[in-house]
Amino acid sequence: MLDKLSDTLKSGIKKITNAIFVDKKLIDGIIKDIQRALIEADVNVELVFKISQKIRQIAVREDIKGIEKKEQLIKLIHDEILALLGSGKEIKIGKKTKILFLGLYGSGKTTTIAKLGFYYAKRGKKVACLGLDTQRPAAMHQLEQMAEKARISVFIDKKEKSPEKIYNNYKKELDKYNLVLIDTSGRDALNFELTKEIKFLEKLIKPDYRILVMPADIGQSARIQASEFQKALSIDGVIITRMDGTAKAGGALTACAETNAPVFFIGTGEKIQDLEVFNPESFISRLLGLGDIQGLLEKVKSATTEEQEKRIQKSLTEGKLTLKDIASQLESMNQIGSFDKLLGMIPGLSSAKIPEEKLKHQQEKTKHWKYAISSMTPEEIENPELLEKQTSRIARIAKGSGTTTSEIRELLKQYKLLNEMVRSQSSFEEGKLDSKMLQKMAKKFKGKIKF
Repeated sequence: MLDKLSDTLKSGIKKITNAIFVDKKLIDGIIKDIQRALIEADVNVELVFKISQKIRQIAVREDIKGIEKKEQLIKLIHDEILALLGSGKEIKIGKKTKILFLGLYGSGKTTTIAKLGFYYAKRGKKVACLGLDTQRPAAMHQLEQMAEKARISVFIDKKEKSPEKIYNNYKKELDKYNLVLIDTSGRDALNFELTKEIKFLEKLIKPDYRILVMPADIGQSARIQASEFQKALSIDGVIITRMDGTAKAGGALTACAETNAPVFFIGTGEKIQDLEVFNPESFISRLLGLGDIQGLLEKVKSATTEEQEKRIQKSLTEGKLTLKDIASQLESMNQIGSFDKLLGMIPGLSSAKIPEEKLKHQQEKTKHWKYAISSMTPEEIENPELLEKQTSRIARIAKGSGTTTSEIRELLKQYKLLNEMVRSQSSFEEGKLDSKMLQKMAKKFKGKIKF
């Protein structure tokens, strides 16, 4: 997601920090790099020019000297990119909240509804989705499948062609839920028929939010789409999908900012957990290689059950993890996403350049560790020290799990290291996890955690 822009911004800031003098040659080079990266990210050329002018104005000012000028330039780059991204907006869920989803064909409405339902269900809300897309033949079936994956209730009628009748038939049932997510029909373009249908449904349902779903890969075209929906239907905000698979995401984000359409969430992958609250500060923090601890904690929360959280919390408080805890966390990590995504969110590791093949190797290795743990007895899982005392157990586990004895020994080594980390951090005992602690841990254990 916007990797080229991220690399360019990090490189520019590094050049400013390391420079002895902030001269015209340095600034011209940095501005050209940023301009190229922003345009490749599909940001409007006029906006790119404005940013360039502001950076140049600070650079040539004679009344700002030395280190102070460097700090102001770095802050300016940060602030201007932040302004480009626009604002985020929070969805406030009451006792009964209804959200009407709008969008054109192929925007990802149905998948987004399931992801959002999963997100709020994990946070204790009673969620249901309602299918009112009677235009697309497979819409009801897809919503049913996605709702099952998200483990939320679904209300559909595959035979009825009137959205009004479907809504009225389920109205009383829907009153039992905290949050109702409503799928509507799309079109190839925002035309009279689509506007008429959505306006009618809006009047009938009286939703608390009207959210436009747009794919990031439409780039600057997002500006026209957001503007048209805003004028015709007064949308409350946007969810941008497919942020992970395009270099044009900058166009979609800045288009929303230009049309004053705040972004609620961004879709960052195909999994049901791949939906993030759009927080511009956190987003730019990742772009600049500073990590995003809050985003990481949100991902962890989405991937773990309440029972897992309580068990891990108990183990952390007692100062000792078991292999059952490790297996649980490996499963959660698999749901959260790839290793490179996780590292990008950890301060101190976010700018680390770990070769892709090594990350893939580590991911494959964790799968083998899961297989090994599943072949252990309950006693071995709770007390892994037994394996070091009776090495015949290691051979048995390796044979039963299709792994090697060296992989199991490496698992035990990493297990001991994690317990050392737990015991060495008083913050863990209090159940806290913050960026300073992670940076300290990254420094202390650098080179010990093997990829």
